[in-house]
Order: sequence, then structure tokens, then C-alpha cells
Amino acid sequence: QVQLVESGGGLVQAGGSLRLSCTASDSGVSIEAMGWYRQAPGKERELVTLTTTNGYKKYGDSVQGRFTVFRDVAANTVSLQMDSLKVEDTAVYYCLADVDTDVGLRHFWGQGTQVTVSS
Repeated sequence: QVQLVESGGGLVQAGGSLRLSCTASDSGVSIEAMGWYRQAPGKERELVTLTTTNGYKKYGDSVQGRFTVFRDVAANTVSLQMDSLKVEDTAVYYCLADVDTDVGLRHFWGQGTQVTVSS
């Protein structure tokens, strides 16, 4: 079982910045990808960013150019630098790890961290 520990959420004014971090607890697993999703009240969970071990990065359309993902493969961590934040970025942000297991690829989620952007 892989546990993901998130940190860095909080309250910020529009135009400001925040940085989220996530660390996977088990260093012995093979993590194929890590990233972030978010879910705002009344909305479906949506992709923020995903990065694979070989360096591929994907961003959701709404954050492209404002958010940047950093991954330390050796340390099993992923960070999300969020700049030029907007009120509509307000959501619970969830860390994701795609782990290669004996039964195939499994998804593990963090507990979520609240990001609130005020106008």
C-alpha cells in the first residue's frame, strides 16, 4: 500500500502563488507517473497535471502556462508550483501516483489539500 502525503495548500489572493508537495511513503515501489487532480464543489475531478518517469508532462487546459510540475523520481515526490492563481482555481487538490504492481497499474490518491483563491 502506497501512502501519499500532501502539503502546501491554503488561502491566497487572486494573482498570487502557492506550491503543493506530495511524497509517496514507500520508496520500494515502481511509480510510473505522479501528478495532481482537483475537484471544486459541484464539479467532477479534473486533471491538473501528470508527469511520467521518462519526463513526459501533461497539463490541463485551464492551468497551462500558469502551473508547473516538478518531480523528483529518486525521492518519490512531486510538486506543483501554481502562479497567477484565479478564483476558479479554488478546489481540493489531490496527489496521484500510478504504481506498477504485480496485478498491473494501480492508482493511489492522497487525502487532498484545500486551495482557496480569494478575489
